[in-house]
Amino acid sequence: MTKPETKSETARSSRAPRRTRSAAASRPPRRPGSAKTETPYHHGALREALLQAAERVLERDGLAGLTLRAVAREAGVSHAAPTHHFGDLTGLLSELAAVGFRQFNAAMAASSDAASTPLEHALARPKAYVAYAQAHPGMYGIMFRTERLDYTRPSLHEAAEASFAGLANAVGMMRQEQISEDALTLNQGAAIARAWSMVHGFTTLLLDGRLKDILERLPEGTTAERLLEAMLTAPITAKLPSR
Repeated sequence: MTKPETKSETARSSRAPRRTRSAAASRPPRRPGSAKTETPYHHGALREALLQAAERVLERDGLAGLTLRAVAREAGVSHAAPTHHFGDLTGLLSELAAVGFRQFNAAMAASSDAASTPLEHALARPKAYVAYAQAHPGMYGIMFRTERLDYTRPSLHEAAEASFAGLANAVGMMRQEQISEDALTLNQGAAIARAWSMVHGFTTLLLDGRLKDILERLPEGTTAERLLEAMLTAPITAKLPSR
């Protein structure tokens, strides 16, 4: 026979559900914006996303604004992510410079492939050199900031070596001879240094606005590219292949 419930037991039984509802109602509602939102990345894509974010920060805010925290913020990930993938700021800058050299090398190779005459071919790489620097001044600047980079990192070393090989090959074509990347004659080394110094110096002056005075004194409509062509062809016209 079932024992009848007492009044106290009935009261406890009826109050229990009310306590549960009260506890649930007492919890503050979750606000959608209260939790930090981070962009989800596949593990293999996060490193690339961080480098892309670093390039955006560099071109927008300059080298002074490029920090690990700024890159993490730009990519929408935790502040620890850049450190995990690159170690420190030197590591990040070195990997970013490697990206720059690869972009740089690809642009110069594409310009050479598009040339249709021997003269166009001889001028293609120098023009692409300057064009890349104008389009990506931040990346171009960091590529030559040796004191901020770690050339023992394989990616940077390989990309920089490929850039030098492209320069050596271009000079060899202009001289109509094969140039080894490992052993140069004095004349070959001088030709490479001369070509690099001329184009790099021109690019630096152009980016710094130091050629404006010269350009303003030239015939109307003379562009920086036309000035570069004149610099490159005037001293070596006799050595260029015929059209």
